[in-house]
Formats: sequence, structure tokens, C-alpha cells
Amino acid sequence: MRLKNLLAAVVCSFTIASSFSQVKLPVPVNVQNAVKKQTRTESGIPGSAYWQNTADYNIKVDFDPTSRLLKGTVSINYLNSSPDTLKQLWFKLYPNYYKKGSARDSKVAASDLTDGVKITKMQIAGEDKDVKRLVIDGTNMYTQVNQILPKQSVKINIDYSYEVNKGSHQRTGQVDDGSFFIAYFFPRVAVYDDIDGWNKYPYLGAAEMYNDFCSFKAEITVPKNYAVWATGDLVNAKDVLQPAVYNRLIQAEKSDAIIDVISEQDASQNAVTTDNNTWKFNAENVTDFVFATSNHYMWKSSSLVVDSITKRRTRVDAVFNPEHKDFYDVAAYGRKTVELMSFKFPKWPFPYAHETVFDGLDQMEYPMMVNDNPLEDKESTITLTDHEIFHTMFPFYMGVNETKYGWMDEGWATIGEWLLSAEINPGMIDDYGVVPYERGAGHDFDVPITTLTTQQNGMAFYLNSYPKPAFGYLYVKDMLGEERFNKALHTYIRNWNGKHPIPQDFFNSMNEGAGENLNWFWKKWFYDGGIPDLSINEVKKAGANYRVLVESKGSKPVPVNLNLFYEDGTEERVHRSIAVWKDGNKTITVEFPASKALKKVTLESTYTPDSDKRNNVFPMR
Repeated sequence: MRLKNLLAAVVCSFTIASSFSQVKLPVPVNVQNAVKKQTRTESGIPGSAYWQNTADYNIKVDFDPTSRLLKGTVSINYLNSSPDTLKQLWFKLYPNYYKKGSARDSKVAASDLTDGVKITKMQIAGEDKDVKRLVIDGTNMYTQVNQILPKQSVKINIDYSYEVNKGSHQRTGQVDDGSFFIAYFFPRVAVYDDIDGWNKYPYLGAAEMYNDFCSFKAEITVPKNYAVWATGDLVNAKDVLQPAVYNRLIQAEKSDAIIDVISEQDASQNAVTTDNNTWKFNAENVTDFVFATSNHYMWKSSSLVVDSITKRRTRVDAVFNPEHKDFYDVAAYGRKTVELMSFKFPKWPFPYAHETVFDGLDQMEYPMMVNDNPLEDKESTITLTDHEIFHTMFPFYMGVNETKYGWMDEGWATIGEWLLSAEINPGMIDDYGVVPYERGAGHDFDVPITTLTTQQNGMAFYLNSYPKPAFGYLYVKDMLGEERFNKALHTYIRNWNGKHPIPQDFFNSMNEGAGENLNWFWKKWFYDGGIPDLSINEVKKAGANYRVLVESKGSKPVPVNLNLFYEDGTEERVHRSIAVWKDGNKTITVEFPASKALKKVTLESTYTPDSDKRNNVFPMR
């Protein structure tokens, strides 16, 4: 999605040398300290003293669609795995985005402004807290506690309520009369990690989330005829669904075919739910829990094998308003996305038992859930579907701090969108973000990718979160080749799935997995400023060959893609990866046989941005 400047992390000239390093990458002081404390390493693997906190959440909510009042209790068993004694507990109250007076990036309609989350009771370690003395500042809340020792657990109980927004839909809220996507709906303990301690960044709407891996048990009570979809497994499906609907769901979980679990007729005739209005879900080792509910949505579902060894299946759902015709194909697009992710890119078995794409008002991802808006054309529907589902790996399987490092998840979803869309719809070319980067490169807002997301807004935020990192990943993939790139990426995934990787963990893991020093590229593309700009300086015949002199006028290394146009009307393509710029040279000579008369040579490719294309065409004279 698309920040008030915060103090930048202090960066000094000290650098960590990986076993491959010759070029050194800058490393912030707080990351240096983590290496000294052995929670992180120079090789990219978690350190021997790595730790992360976790919690077990037991959530019970009652949601009234008419008043939009959500009342709930949450019981949290929080484990302090850190070596530190905690004397405060920080919480996230994400619904306070809509609270009167809260800071936020986007405007909220006056009718959607609320009194925020009302905490009516809080108990910590058996002691009742005075809720009037809780310190609440926007989406952050903290309280003093008796010391929580290292490796000690503490039990937290909270009673709360808030009013769900009707409009001003920012990832959550009412979709239509009878449909809601409810995200960030419960108080949760903020992340306490080895890099920053407590995550005190407020949720302002643009930068996304950072949550711990936790387990969730949720009971969601809604009125009769409202169906519920959520993160995690529905453990009482037989109790809440009519027998015919339940049987079709079981069939979908075993079938490659797309099945109407809830047809338009089922929904219109209120033939979906039983008299049991409490839906129960369990989710293990995930960073978030969300739910959606509707009294008139269709539900198409299918499943597929995502692991050829274990034969494990994933169910893929599309839940939508029958009036939105684009959603009739979303189950098929989602199913194909999950298949491609498992066996093509990133070629890693889809990690969850189900993935539900809900017809909402946003374009936002959650563990096992997606909130997507309806769209007019097929290509946009495909790219939105595969982009949001691709986020399953980054940030959810990998636990990235999206608040600080948006490029570590959005960049991957962007390259996933580029690569998978053409597989889902052969012949389709998705150039999302290419032109904006060409136009924006080198302007004063074009800061390095590794600038904290919290220090960016507008076009800088967009470019550094989406196209620029995606180009970087794509160019490394091209240079290493399929096999070595997969080995490098899988090294990163194995090192950090279920944990909290930071940029240095990514770069070092990729270096180790590739067996090659890639710091020359990481530094130029992710840390340095500059522009991508190639020029054809000369084309001449030399004996039996043509020689093309290509200059990198910019400082950003990009692939060389020559398009050769011959006098007889035929065309050829010559490609060189970014490896040609590895030694810091500014020019290369590309040579190829002069078997036919050459008419002109151009530099052009969809995924090779160029800030000045006036020097990209060389006509033969």
C-alpha cells in the first residue's frame, strides 16, 4: 500500500564482512550490536543467540453488522524469549487509525472518526490494571508492569470494543450492506526484537505491519445467515454450515475442479448457515489474524497439490458479490498462482492450508487471506490476484518488518506479479512500475532503496517499495541463472522463514547461497543513488563480426538487451546480464556474426528502465 519522517537509524562507516566480501555494505549501529550479541551473523544465518518473542492468542468477538460494533475479549499468553527484563508492555491498537485526533497519512471522513478502541478491562499476571492510566497515543498503547524476566511468560486479559468504519476503507471496514472485511481488530502485544527493542512506530496507514509469529484461537459470533472466512482453519465447519454447503467444502478440499461451495441461489435463499452463529478458527505460527463476513456472497473453491513429496493440498477460495463478474475467474487465477509459486517461482511449497481472496474495497494481503477490490479487465484482475497472493511468502512466511523495510516484501510481490502473470495469461506483459521509475530516476525524491520506509512518502515510497527492488531481484535472477538463483533464494528462505530477517540477513544469505560476492550489485542498486542509462556509442563491422560499443552513462547496472534489425526484415536479440558491469567498467563491446546486412541496432526491453532513450537507437549509414 501506499510518513512522517522519523529519526534515521545511525549509520557509521563500520562494515560487516561476509566470507565473500570485497565491497563492503554499510551497516547501522543497531545491526552491528546485534552481530556482537550473536543474534545475527555475517553469513546470513540467525546467530547462536537469536531469539524472538511469541504469544498464544485466544480471541472471542461478537460483531453486529447493523451497528458495526465489535465487542471482544482477548486472552494472551506472552512469552519473553529475550535476554532482557521487560518493565513495560507495548501494544498495538490498529483500529485507532480511525480515532479522533490520531495521526494518519490519509484523510478519514468525519463520519468514520470514532472514539477508538475502548479498553474496559485489563489484567496482567492476575493484577487488574487501571484502564484510565493506560498510555494511549494513536495506534500505540503501553503500560508499566512488574518485571517480566527472560524466558518468563505472562498472562494478559483484555476486554474491549470499537466501532468498525463504514467508509474511508483503509484495508478494513464495511464493504457493502451485509459484507465486511475486518482486519487489525484486537489489541496485540507489539514486537520486541533484537534490533530496536519495542516497535514504537505508529501505524499511520501507508507503511504496513510488523507482528510476531503467534498462534491464534478465535471464536467469531455473527448473526444468522452471515458466513465467516478467516485466517486459519475453520474447526467447526459442520456445526455452522448447512449440510449441502459443508459437503461441497469437503469436496473442494480434495478436488482439482472449481466448485461452488456457496452458489448465488444458496446465498439469496439463506441456505448457507445453521443456527450456530459462532465460527471457530485455529491458526499456528502466523503473524496476523483477520476475518471477513457476508450474508450474500458466493464462494468458489478448489484445491491442488502444492508439495510433490508429501502430496499436501492447499484450498484456494474466491468469495465475492455475484454482481462482480471479474471475480468469477479469481478462483482459477488464485489456484494457478499457488501452483506457480509452489513449482515455478519461488519454487517453494505453498506454506498454508488455504488462501481466500475476498471481494472487498482494497488491495491488501494477510496470512491466508486477501482483500481485493473488483476490477474492470482481465489483466488487472490477474495482476492484482497474483501480486497479493505472492505476499504469502514475503512478508508472512518470512516475518519481514514491513514498517521499516517495505521493499523486502513489496519488491518480491512485484517481481512475482511480473513473472507469474505471463504464465497465467500467455502473451501478457505486465510492466507495473517500469515507466514511473524511468521518469523518476535521479530526481531529488529518488532516494536509495534501503532508506527506511518510515522516512519516505509519495513517489519515493512507491518506487523504493515496488519497481526498484523488483528490478534488483530480477537482474540477480538473470545473472545467476535459474538453478543458482533458486539455491540463493532458498538459502534465505530456509535461514529466515518463521523469523524476522532484516536487509543484511537477506544480502548475506543470498551471497552464501549463490556462492558469490554480490555486494558490488547490492551496493550500487540498493544503497547508492544514481540512474539507469545505457547508450549505443558505436556500431561497426570488424572482419566477420559486428561490434557494438555500449556505455553505461548512469551508475545503476542494468542488463544489455540489443535488438538487431536487418535489411532483409529479420530481427534478432542479443542479451548480456548485469555481470558485464561487475568490474566497475563503464563500457562493453558486444560482438556477433555479420552474416547479414544490419539496418539498425536499438537498446530496448520491458524490464530494463532507461532514463534517457535518445541514445538507444543506432541506425547504420
